[in-house]
Amino acid sequence: MSGTELGLALSVFLACTVEAVEALTIVLAVGTSRSWSSALYGSGTAALALAALVAALGPALTSLPIDVLRLLVGGLLLVFGLQWLRKAVLRAAGVKPLHDEQALFAAGTEAARLARPRAVAGIDAYAFVVAFKGVLLEGLEVAVIVLTLGASQHRVPLAAAAAGVAITVVILAGVAARAPLARVPENAMKFAVGVMLTSFGTFWGAEGAGASWPGGDAALLVIIPGMLLAALAMVAWLRRAPAEQAGARTARQPA
Repeated sequence: MSGTELGLALSVFLACTVEAVEALTIVLAVGTSRSWSSALYGSGTAALALAALVAALGPALTSLPIDVLRLLVGGLLLVFGLQWLRKAVLRAAGVKPLHDEQALFAAGTEAARLARPRAVAGIDAYAFVVAFKGVLLEGLEVAVIVLTLGASQHRVPLAAAAAGVAITVVILAGVAARAPLARVPENAMKFAVGVMLTSFGTFWGAEGAGASWPGGDAALLVIIPGMLLAALAMVAWLRRAPAEQAGARTARQPA
């Protein structure tokens, strides 16, 4: 496995792990408070829809001309990567609260308990819909990442396998814990995924636009650390800004 393929698989694995943990919290909330069978039906239906999407669009993407594909992939990865990285930087700097699975689980459980009971063909409608929507929405972002990263290297099966491993690990951990996976370093993983997706997006977007990187794929060994250092510098600046503003206000106050 080449370094690019390893980076691809690791990016998909981390992204899928983060989204799977969030989906697991939703399913646990409605499963424990409403109906496990209905929550699992909803989750399974959403998973089948996502698998069909990847199977249908994967071959279509890989059939595109390589420059068009790289430009498309680069643009999509930059959209997702910068979104993930922005939130991760704000959380690391203390500007935005850290993601708290326990709090989300408590809120979801309370909402499920207060919802009016309604059954359709023996299935709890609330549990089914909430589980379906949660898994589908969290999974759609991962499906796009799997398709774009996989198609860019014509390695959709590799990306899908990495996603499958991540989902399996999260499900097994959830079954063992029977509780939200609050100890998973989700915020740190989102930071890493944001850096990697933004780096890959920059690399392939530039290639698709006609640029060539010195060293080819080896340029990623410079782009990824450079993106990480830039993000860490932004975190340090955001942490320092409130203190500098407070010091400036104090200096302006009359003695």
